[in-house]
Amino acid sequence: MPLFKKINHQDRATVFVWKIEEELKELSEYTVLRDVSAKRLNNMKSKIHQKGFMSIRQLLILAGYTDNDLFYNGDGKPHLTDGKCISITHSFEYAAIVISEENVGIDIEKKREKIIRIADKFCNDKELLYVNSQEIEKRVENTTLIWCAKESVFKMCNTRGLSFKDHIYVDLDRYNNKEGEAIVSRGSLQKRFEYFSCDLGSFMMTYSFAK
Repeated sequence: MPLFKKINHQDRATVFVWKIEEELKELSEYTVLRDVSAKRLNNMKSKIHQKGFMSIRQLLILAGYTDNDLFYNGDGKPHLTDGKCISITHSFEYAAIVISEENVGIDIEKKREKIIRIADKFCNDKELLYVNSQEIEKRVENTTLIWCAKESVFKMCNTRGLSFKDHIYVDLDRYNNKEGEAIVSRGSLQKRFEYFSCDLGSFMMTYSFAK
């Protein structure tokens, strides 16, 4: 299908969301890939990953770019040749990009009960206490949101070895299910970020900016 959602966020960024309903052939039609991108696509074993990859290229076109305008640095972080910042995500039937003049991060995750079983891997004690006090449906939603917020912030940091559990915190004193703050604290790296969430039904999406 065409563009699923477009968010113009306070003149700071534009978010493009694609709902993947096409087959790979349709997503690939009329889309020209660089040799390195074509090789990467062909090496993907999962059709889901291949369709996510090509959906991102469709979103680039809608945003006025092509595959030639996208490149990755040594840390694997995406950039655009015109100097604007971009972040990329895809999960099952959704793909999204966010483009801004400033550093940004984005993440989409499917809401699944399995996230509760692994919450202690990425939530600190305060975050666990908060989500574990809720009914199951709300617990899944908020645990997914915490993961998305941390993942979108992680994508903005160039520091290797950041731990979601030990170094990235969701500020629960300012928490709600629409927007909030997250803190990165590791040695000399001390930064605050703001995130904004978008509920996509069975999926959750967040995008973040540095404060």
